[in-house]
Amino acid sequence: MSEMNTGLDFSMVIASTVHDMKNSLAALMQAHGQWSGRLTDAQRNTPEHGVIDYEFANLNGMLVQLLGLYKLGVNQLPLRPDYHELDDFIEAQLALHQEVLNSRGITAIFEMNRSNPLGFFDRELIGSVVANIIINAIRFARRSVLITVREELGSLVISINDDGLGYPQKMIEHQADYVQGINQASGSTGLGLYFAARIAERHERSGVRGRIEIANGGSLGGALFSIHLP
Repeated sequence: MSEMNTGLDFSMVIASTVHDMKNSLAALMQAHGQWSGRLTDAQRNTPEHGVIDYEFANLNGMLVQLLGLYKLGVNQLPLRPDYHELDDFIEAQLALHQEVLNSRGITAIFEMNRSNPLGFFDRELIGSVVANIIINAIRFARRSVLITVREELGSLVISINDDGLGYPQKMIEHQADYVQGINQASGSTGLGLYFAARIAERHERSGVRGRIEIANGGSLGGALFSIHLP
């Protein structure tokens, strides 16, 4: 009797589990939203409710990111670029996070300094990157988040700036190495930046690949994340 190979593809098991978790979380978020809609303003506008809203958004973002990383690893993440209205794209992202912004007392501002109102990119993939950075900005911002859209050397640049303490200097100095291990103080794994970089570089035109850049400063003085799309 021949010996059968009963080993599991653990990465596939994890991906399947993450997918199921994401579906369960979506159902939980929907139920929570319906329940929340029946509360009074006084009951809804509490610090605890703000924590729940933020962690829902944070968990959903992490699960989307994990699934994306798995699909990237097995070359199953399709790229479907198209032309999109930039103001509509950014406003839709802010609308998704408006309750979290309100619960944290954070004002989000959008500015577009670009003559062409259209951008050419995969809306779902770039949306997941922008959503992840907005959640990160909300976590560290004091009162304000600024999203700007501009054109630079023929590329579309979407930047997210907050008024928090900014990125650690070590992270900025070694930003080419996006996966730097878990930071015990912040809990950061660097996977968010790695995911953003991989999504950016998949956008290519005339031999120029997309890229990301992190810095401190900007109009608000805190963390400044930028994604450059050719």
